[in-house]
Amino acid sequence: MKQNDIRALHDKTVAELQAQLTDLTKELARARLEKKAGRRANTHIVLIADDVARIKTILRKKELETA
Repeated sequence: MKQNDIRALHDKTVAELQAQLTDLTKELARARLEKKAGRRANTHIVLIADDVARIKTILRKKELETA
């Protein structure tokens, strides 16, 4: 994810972040299955996992701000 994309995540609503998190989680699961089958390199999986962690962090930060 590029730096501008990361900054844009902070401007999204919680619902938009949840939707993106769901999509990335499905993509991560699919990538892990492809890796087990020998059709995917490991580097892409790490990038997807990093994006999932970023979104979860932003969601948690937004949750704490509202509380």
